[in-house]
Formats: sequence, structure tokens, C-alpha cells
Amino acid sequence: APKRLPNALNETEAVRLVLPADPSTERSAAESGMAAARDQAMFEVLYGCGIRIGELIGLDVASVDLRAAEMRVFGKGRKERIVPLGGPAKQALRAWLDEREKFLTAPGRDEAALFLGQRGERISAAVVRRALRARAVERGIASHVYPHRLRHSFASHVLQSSGDLRGVQELMGHASIASTQVYTHLDF
Repeated sequence: APKRLPNALNETEAVRLVLPADPSTERSAAESGMAAARDQAMFEVLYGCGIRIGELIGLDVASVDLRAAEMRVFGKGRKERIVPLGGPAKQALRAWLDEREKFLTAPGRDEAALFLGQRGERISAAVVRRALRARAVERGIASHVYPHRLRHSFASHVLQSSGDLRGVQELMGHASIASTQVYTHLDF
């Protein structure tokens, strides 16, 4: 059977999805306060670093080094890799870390986890998917948006702008270059 090509957002949709909400517009309940800061940081990290959802929810506060602008991520098979943090991801993470302290007031909180749910526990994949879907609808993106689609978008956009297949392989944490080569078949 032929291999299916990755389903990536175009650059305009990806930017529209991860741009912070305009503070001059009225925010919905989902876009207010702590959840807004958390969601913004999660979406910036998913798209800006190209990590998997399992890697995102497994992040600890100690995994992030804002001064060095990098994160330690544990991928498939608990393989460790260091991914760079771009300016928007750093800014969103800094804002989230300031707000995160308010999540730590609940009993049973997870002090190590970077991203927390409403009760202070490590966030679940289902909550991330739901928040991302809601953001896409709110931003007028008609197609189905899911966390792995942001990973595909990251790989496609980095490869399109750099042409560096080996670099994209390292950023994605692919063991084989064949896994990364599928992005060379996309029509840019």
C-alpha cells in the first residue's frame, strides 16, 4: 500500500493557531487566566519544537532551561533529546510558569509536571486535544487539528525553509532518515 503523506497545516493556519489572543478583544472562558497561559505555552511548544503529545505531557519543570533556550525531551523508547526553544515558545513558557503557581494550591498536585490540569495534576492527552480543537475552531480553522498535525506542520515548515533533512531528523527524534524523508514528498 502506498504511504500516506503527513497532514500538515499551511503556514498561515499554523501561525493563526499559535498566535496569542489579541488582548483588546473579549476572551472566552477557555481563553482566560491560567488555562489561556497554559494552552498558549502548550501550543507554542507543540508547533515550535515539533514534539509528540506524549513528550509534551511528560515534560517536567526541570526539563526546561529558559536561559539556554532548550528543553530535554524523552521520546519513544525513553530516548532523550535536546530541542531548541524559539522566542515565542520561551515567552509563552515564561508566562505559563508565572501562572502555574496558582495551579499548585490543590491537594494532590504534581509539583514536577510542567503542564497541569485544573486540579493541579499532570495534564492528560485528552485535555490537550480538546483545548487544541477548541482553539482551532475559535481561530476559524475548518480542518481537523490535532497535536500530531502540529508536529507534521513543524517538520514540513522547517524542511521547506532550511532544506536540511538531517537537521529535521534530529529535531524530530527520528531514528531513521526514512521517517523524515516522507516530508520531502510534500508539495511546497
